[in-house]
Amino acid sequence: MTVDVKVPVLAESVPDATLLEWKKQPGEHVEKDEILIELETDKVVLEVPAPASGVLAEVLKQNGDTALSQEVLARIDTEGTASVAAPTETRSSTGSAESAESAESAESTGPEPAPATSGGAPASPAARHLMEQHGIDRDSVQGSGKDGRIGKADVQAAIDKPATTAEAPREKPAPATRESAPQAASGSRGERRVPMTRLRARIAERLVEAQQTAAILTTFNEVNMQPVMSLRSRYRDQFEKTHGTRLGFMSFFAKAAVVALKRFPAVNAYIDGKDIVYHDYYDIGVAVGSPRGLVVPIVRDVDRLSYAEIEARINEYGEKARDGTLSLEDMTGGTFTISNGGVFGSMLSTPILNPPQSAIL
Repeated sequence: MTVDVKVPVLAESVPDATLLEWKKQPGEHVEKDEILIELETDKVVLEVPAPASGVLAEVLKQNGDTALSQEVLARIDTEGTASVAAPTETRSSTGSAESAESAESAESTGPEPAPATSGGAPASPAARHLMEQHGIDRDSVQGSGKDGRIGKADVQAAIDKPATTAEAPREKPAPATRESAPQAASGSRGERRVPMTRLRARIAERLVEAQQTAAILTTFNEVNMQPVMSLRSRYRDQFEKTHGTRLGFMSFFAKAAVVALKRFPAVNAYIDGKDIVYHDYYDIGVAVGSPRGLVVPIVRDVDRLSYAEIEARINEYGEKARDGTLSLEDMTGGTFTISNGGVFGSMLSTPILNPPQSAIL
């Protein structure tokens, strides 16, 4: 029996996904729930598991292709037997049958998937994006995970090393077009061209869209934070012992935002054509930095959550953002956004709206 491998159901705000890396080749055996392919959307990286055990019989989309929600990516033969592993073990064999079989396998798989997975150790999505951003060769990173899997910390360690290997890529963009090119090998004026991830490209599009379609007004107000700071200082240790999470400032801002949104419902609404759509719930997006760019996971029903629950959700989303494991559900929706520019050292900032929301703090 043949089972289709499909793109997961995508949110309405996510039109399609790009194939990043096939983990298996046609003819290889797969187990149910084993990760087959990673997809990148405008918001997150998705891992698509095998819906059944069997042999990967056919791959319909290749790395770099774009696929729609529920589109078929590949097919699994639940009654088939693996054939791809055989060529690597039987190349030294003199049997003509094995040679013919490996030739047919190579012809059927084609040249496209093999290079994507043959080089280097496996890497997590966050690690892979970090390597792309810094132009780091996967083979130059020593993985500390299971079976040599490369994590984000491994890539960061490679970045922090003295740049003995980092200068190698700089020599590539300087072909011998000038006689002085050998003198530029010091890397003092090197250049790198790195393709933007879909997330960064989408962020750029959304920011331009917001500025062109909304009349944005920014206002600055001073608030006496001394009572909050005193309260936090007084109960911080007890709070962490009781709830297992630290008491930060963001939960105070989130609760204060809910009070303001209840007082001014129009701020918790959005414009749809000639109508204003009011929300009777308070789902607040919290801007979080990640290796792939700024992401805004949603803390839902903030008005019903305790301070401890809000802090726990924010910490959970922060870890997911760093690991690249945020789901579409984590980032879909939201009626209001809070962004803390102070963590970057700024005193004042003018954040851009997150459409279709009407306001951002």
